Amino acid sequence: AGLSDAKIGAGLKEALQVATEKTVSLTGKTDGYFANQVIKILMPEKLRSFETGLRAVGYGGQIDELVLGMNRAAERAAPQAKQIFFDAIGEMSFDDARKLLNGGDTAATEYFRSKTTPRLTTAFRPVVERSMSQVGVSRQYKDLVGRFDSIPFAKSQAFDLDGYVVDKGLGGLFTVLGEQEKQIRTNPTARATDLLKEVFKR
Repeated sequence: AGLSDAKIGAGLKEALQVATEKTVSLTGKTDGYFANQVIKILMPEKLRSFETGLRAVGYGGQIDELVLGMNRAAERAAPQAKQIFFDAIGEMSFDDARKLLNGGDTAATEYFRSKTTPRLTTAFRPVVERSMSQVGVSRQYKDLVGRFDSIPFAKSQAFDLDGYVVDKGLGGLFTVLGEQEKQIRTNPTARATDLLKEVFKR
């Protein structure tokens, strides 16, 4: 109450910039995904029988390498989000800002998700594809599919592993962003500037 639209807009944009910077620094580094059990990318549900079958015949190490490679690809792609988030912040109206300020603990993160997912998917895909190829994930996966198909009665199905990593990578990014937004809204020590202290005071 009593805050001008300009101040609310500036405060919310600053909060989102702080949250974005922190999110990208947490996810866009070695083990940013792999060591975070909340967002770690695991083998896809659809490939669980494939995974079980291969582990049963001694390919557990290769499966683990495949999982590590998927996470490394997401870690390399995460920094692509920063500019896209900043662009979305710049496009935000005063009306959006006021609604988001009065929304739930992750209202701004959900706004971001609706506004940026197509752009993020476009930006993430080539980085993930390149990374999956560089760290040998695509080759490993094809090799493992071949081995799985040689197990009697086993038949793999075509699966877009790159698309899966893009999707899970974005999901993880929004999970961490939501945590950062919640921190700013609920934890006074996370409000690093006077403007944030004023706009988010409860």
